[in-house]
Amino acid sequence: MFQKKKGIDIVVEIGGIKTYEAAIQLFETRLDETHLSRIKEIKHPEIVTKVANAIAMCEPDAVFVNTGSESDRRFIREMALKNGEESLLPMEGHTIHYDLKEEQGRIIDRTFYIANEDEDISSLANRIDREKALVDVQDKMSGIMKGKTMVIGFYIRGPIGSPSSNPALEITSSAYVCHSAEILYRNAFYHFDKEVDRLGHFYTNIHSEGLNRSEDLPNARVYMDRSYQTTYSVNCTYAGNTLLLKKGNHRFSVDRAVYENRGNELSEHMFITGIEGPEGRITWFTGAAPSGCGKTTTAMAGNYFVGDDLAQMWIDENGSLRSINPECGIFGIVEDVNWEGDPNLMELLRKPGTEVIWSNVLIDENGVPHWTGNGEDPPPKGFNFQGEWERGMTDKDGKEVPISHPNARCTLTSSALANYSDKAEDPQGVETRVVTYSGRDSDTMPPVWATKNPDHGVVIGASIVSAATATEVGATGIKRAPWANAPFIPGALGDYMDTQFTFFGNEKIAEDKRPVMAGLNYFLTDEARGGTSKTLLGEKRDVKVWLSWLERHVYNEVDVIKTPIGNLPTFDDLKGLFQSIINKNYTKELYDRQFSLYVDNIVTRIDMQIEAYRKEKHIPETIFRVLKEQKDRLLELKEKYGPIVMPSQLEENNALVD
Repeated sequence: MFQKKKGIDIVVEIGGIKTYEAAIQLFETRLDETHLSRIKEIKHPEIVTKVANAIAMCEPDAVFVNTGSESDRRFIREMALKNGEESLLPMEGHTIHYDLKEEQGRIIDRTFYIANEDEDISSLANRIDREKALVDVQDKMSGIMKGKTMVIGFYIRGPIGSPSSNPALEITSSAYVCHSAEILYRNAFYHFDKEVDRLGHFYTNIHSEGLNRSEDLPNARVYMDRSYQTTYSVNCTYAGNTLLLKKGNHRFSVDRAVYENRGNELSEHMFITGIEGPEGRITWFTGAAPSGCGKTTTAMAGNYFVGDDLAQMWIDENGSLRSINPECGIFGIVEDVNWEGDPNLMELLRKPGTEVIWSNVLIDENGVPHWTGNGEDPPPKGFNFQGEWERGMTDKDGKEVPISHPNARCTLTSSALANYSDKAEDPQGVETRVVTYSGRDSDTMPPVWATKNPDHGVVIGASIVSAATATEVGATGIKRAPWANAPFIPGALGDYMDTQFTFFGNEKIAEDKRPVMAGLNYFLTDEARGGTSKTLLGEKRDVKVWLSWLERHVYNEVDVIKTPIGNLPTFDDLKGLFQSIINKNYTKELYDRQFSLYVDNIVTRIDMQIEAYRKEKHIPETIFRVLKEQKDRLLELKEKYGPIVMPSQLEENNALVD
């Protein structure tokens, strides 16, 4: 059973600082006058001793306490350039960072949860026992910052004053990591003590890139100590492995939702966006999708942007589901970002006025970034994630080297977006009325469908299937991606699933405020619906219509076709929305191809989920009941209409059932 503060606290064991007084003594010998006066602003004994032990363990030559002032931010940017972690680009405020060519994503094979003997760890994750982790952290991180400057940042994951925010320390020798943190998170130096007292906890992240050499990557490690809410990261630079305020602390937040406040809050891998409905009505959405599966595109498609990656959710005293974004910036994949699908983001990437950290894209001879799928003519040559590049070059296996890595990123502040909503800084979050789940599904599910009740909604989340993406080093093929959150679930999947059913079924949610839960699928292909092409059966801009249909569904302003998997839109409603939302003529032929149920494919998907979840511990029987109900009714449809059931046949079946 998972317990907080069980076993030794590794950094305290290595650093040896046990009291507030001993911590202050260490500061007085290691910090200059300016930064000593700053750290003394922090009075909370646990915070102070944590910082002191990080210094004692890593042994930096200097310590910089970052208050978030403009002069401190300027120092960090200049340090990143001086260290060679970033380079200036001609466009003002733009820099380029390259990770090691072998480290272009999360190193899942070298990422571990530190566990006590009797703790369950997710079956999808790596485990290391606490005593062994102590030895390895001591070996790899003792003295790792000799010759370097340690930067200590005090952040909060969410608006100050929100019931679902999480204070977090970022302690690192990488100026690139600090620079990224300043864009992506809210520096809360002057509020940190009070926020820790108010919320009763904080997270700690300790990182050093070491010598930043390819030969050190076999010894790269990311450790997450759930008991002490502390991460350790060493010998790596990619932000997903080093800026552990992000996915590392997201994991701790998942633990808090599952083991400390089950049924009342969630920590999800979800966007938050607002869709404008009739007469200026704003309806707020959250939605889960694995990286590379349209999450940022969906967030940007909204009229009012709050976040593109993470969401903290809770039920307020009025029975509303509320959501905040732990972040205030975007660390977004740029592949396929272009003027057609992402005009708001392209404005910031291609025009001056916004600070941007690029990573692992190609920089041409004129200092201009280029990436795969940007819709622009590629340059003949340049420098990218693997070194010098020219058009048509191949790697050692004869495979063409892309212009940019599939996981190439841009980092920028959310407030620069034209559709940014100031609700992003509201401590009470936004009232969430739609929750979506999507993967990368070429041949099975329709573009959009809504569930009949919360249990069926949770099952959509549990059943996400996706192609492996470039965010995970070494991952290939098709895989299950429960809630798009599976890599970030520390404990047993059964515990997490029970949390989902309990939360969305919570009687505290007012009946007239229960969210519509839905599936989205942008990746259905022509060949999967009788064609010969691998192209998508639809366009990127269609997402606005699918979201608009769901927005109207909340208020019962559209008709639905009831099916075993959920409610489908009618052709007449979609035709009108396509015309009014994106000025596109939507044909009956395309509708029939997109929304026919290919029963055998869906049943195969259901069987895969049942088989996989039967292997897990303590999985709630609800999921098996829902999946069996769906399968049985799908097979009834097949017996009546055959393996491909057209929307008109589904409507006919509705009439017979009703």
